[in-house]
Amino acid sequence: MTENLLLERATRFVSALRHCQVLGIQVHDASGEGMTLVLPYNQNIVGDPQTGVIHGGALTSLMDTACGMATLCVLPEFEVCPTLDLRIDYMHPAEPHKPVFGFAQCYRVTTDVIFTRGFAYQDDPQQPIAHVVGTFMRMGKRLKGTRGLGSAIKGEQA
Repeated sequence: MTENLLLERATRFVSALRHCQVLGIQVHDASGEGMTLVLPYNQNIVGDPQTGVIHGGALTSLMDTACGMATLCVLPEFEVCPTLDLRIDYMHPAEPHKPVFGFAQCYRVTTDVIFTRGFAYQDDPQQPIAHVVGTFMRMGKRLKGTRGLGSAIKGEQA
């Protein structure tokens, strides 16, 4: 799949997810290497009003979405792949008033499970805010024919 097609598919995927709409999560980059999303800073995602630090739940949503969307980078066709397990190790808080980027890649694909890993960062990917590993269950083509998210990603009308 070309990177432009992958980027287009990823952008449609993000726009179809309600939590991405609410949080303002957007696709920053998509390639065979992995998926990078961006979570813009805004007051609605602040966890500590005194410091302006982003709530951990917003970062968890960013990283779960990035890992789940990284499956688009390795699968030839869209498959529903719900999260089986997600582990996030927080290194330090995100700096207030700056966007957070979430990068994820798939490092192993089996018949039933996709294994992902990634990290969240702001200015420098070498200084991650958090590391993540996740596993996603392959539902395969069993749900492919249903109207809904798969149709939205392909650009079909419901």
